[in-house]
Amino acid sequence: MLELTVSGNTRTFDMDDPKLPDWVEDEAFGAGDYPYEGKLKRTDYNEQMAALHLEMVKLQTHRLANGKRIIIIFEGRDAAGKGGTIGAVREYLNARHCRTVALPKPTETEQGQWYYQRYIEHFPTDGEMVLFDRSWYNRGGVEPVMRFCTRQQHTQFLDQTSDFEKMIVEEGIAFFKIWLNVGQEMQMKRFHDRRHNPLKSWKLSPIDLKALGKWDDYTKARDQMLEATHTDHAPWAIVRSNDKRRARVAVMRHVLSRLDYPEKNAAAIGTEDPLIIGSGPKFLNEMGA
Repeated sequence: MLELTVSGNTRTFDMDDPKLPDWVEDEAFGAGDYPYEGKLKRTDYNEQMAALHLEMVKLQTHRLANGKRIIIIFEGRDAAGKGGTIGAVREYLNARHCRTVALPKPTETEQGQWYYQRYIEHFPTDGEMVLFDRSWYNRGGVEPVMRFCTRQQHTQFLDQTSDFEKMIVEEGIAFFKIWLNVGQEMQMKRFHDRRHNPLKSWKLSPIDLKALGKWDDYTKARDQMLEATHTDHAPWAIVRSNDKRRARVAVMRHVLSRLDYPEKNAAAIGTEDPLIIGSGPKFLNEMGA
């Protein structure tokens, strides 16, 4: 049994109770910082994604032919939808040239290396797209909150990351940073689903459960990280992810709209929804998240 502060109210939440509290269900959509009352309709989602997948295939074909590289990093709180969004991006791409990188905790050897080193080892070669399911930004969020790094290491990370990412961009790699922003009630709903769905139980870790009581700490770390690392050369795209369908559409549109390739169909890509996706800390402030 957990006692949590949710949207300014003290709430009791029993993760082991198979019945989800009504207040979680009621407030996951249409409350707080989310602008829609429910999910994007399945038929609309399927239609939009079919068009976007075709554009992603065109993009990959062009990048392969020209040896151009892409890195997309996906960050956000636990249960924000990173893995599912990555899966949607990759669904129809050639897996030989599109990789997902989801690194475990660093080994003893890696702990003795330059912090960014183990991530650089997974950077793309000619024609590749690499999608990071969490990245070096672990040191901007979970590590300082859970005290897996020192205060000095965290400060150094915030100071150095902008220069590190400038090198990535100057190397000619198309570089995208996606922050999936999930609401507190929706995070609780997804954690509860993982706890009671045998097919998803592997997704729920002890760290996830600890995170439930550290919402404000994660918010503070997120805001500090975004303020220090949202730059002209490597901006953050903030995506509201209470609705996974809208989030996936938004991410694919964001990437496709910013890269050129032959026979690009701008009408099929569509326009970004300003209620769902925006740029950096300013968008977070506007949504009050």
